Amino acid sequence: MRKSSALVVFSGGQDSTTCLFWALKHFSKVTTLTFRYGQKHELEVEMARKIAGELGVEFNVMDIPFIANLGANSLTDSSIEMDQEKPADSFPNTFVPGRNHFFLSIAAVFARERGIFDLVTGVSQTDFSGYPDCRDSFIKSLNVTLNLAMDEQFAIHTPLMWIDKAQTWELADSLGALDFIRNKTLTCYNGIPGDGCGHCPACKLRRQGLEKYLASRGGK
Repeated sequence: MRKSSALVVFSGGQDSTTCLFWALKHFSKVTTLTFRYGQKHELEVEMARKIAGELGVEFNVMDIPFIANLGANSLTDSSIEMDQEKPADSFPNTFVPGRNHFFLSIAAVFARERGIFDLVTGVSQTDFSGYPDCRDSFIKSLNVTLNLAMDEQFAIHTPLMWIDKAQTWELADSLGALDFIRNKTLTCYNGIPGDGCGHCPACKLRRQGLEKYLASRGGK
């Protein structure tokens, strides 16, 4: 029996769209919340809107531009050249400090006002690319904090936490969504839909995972 309702933190990318399909399988009603935070690839907001429309789920977008003013990173500052590889001694400059912290905290308040206490997010510790706010320890800690902050019982669901990109494609396939996610999502840091630019870190990770998964099933 499916639970009643969930809110998916939704960017329109591979991971969050896979989570959206996962949520549609596990919850009877699904709502999405997308953030416009000054990201250069703002096309993702419209991609998210279109995906939500195609899947018949409620779409909401919230402007939180303050995130872009908190620190320097290549996703919100066009003057910074994007790291092509993760630096050995620091975070990649695609890391937006506090982004998932803000997203989930705002999403929890948004959800609470609608009587929703199940939150779904596409973070993954396996492929977290050096981002500390994608780790399981952070999610568990924040879950406790949100419960204490609002005296509620939220549950943050992370379907991708312990799987890599190949397994994420496998999950999408098992949900009947592989072609949809491959062709209709935007993961590319340079804002190119589908298979993307092919050379930014997000595209490399996505492509390597897809090739590994397709090879495991005989290339079909």
